[in-house]
Amino acid sequence: MSSAILFWSLTVAQGFLVLAMTCAVLRLVIGPRAQDRVLGIDTLYVSAMLLLLTFGIRTGTSIYFESALVIALLGFVSTVALAKFLMRGEVIE
Repeated sequence: MSSAILFWSLTVAQGFLVLAMTCAVLRLVIGPRAQDRVLGIDTLYVSAMLLLLTFGIRTGTSIYFESALVIALLGFVSTVALAKFLMRGEVIE
């Protein structure tokens, strides 16, 4: 019974994460300001990372966890770079 609960909870979580990614893409496309677009990208990479983690839990392989870690690191660096660019107009001083 616990494997059935795990299966259905992962399925529901993946469905909600796909819905969150859809909302983030809408914010990315429709967003009137650059800050809205950066927020959409940030939400999109966090949702993608969590979706990969749920795939890793479902399959039991470690490649999904490693790729989620890479996405988290690259997403954080890109968010910091975009925020610095929006604040100062340049990334490298």
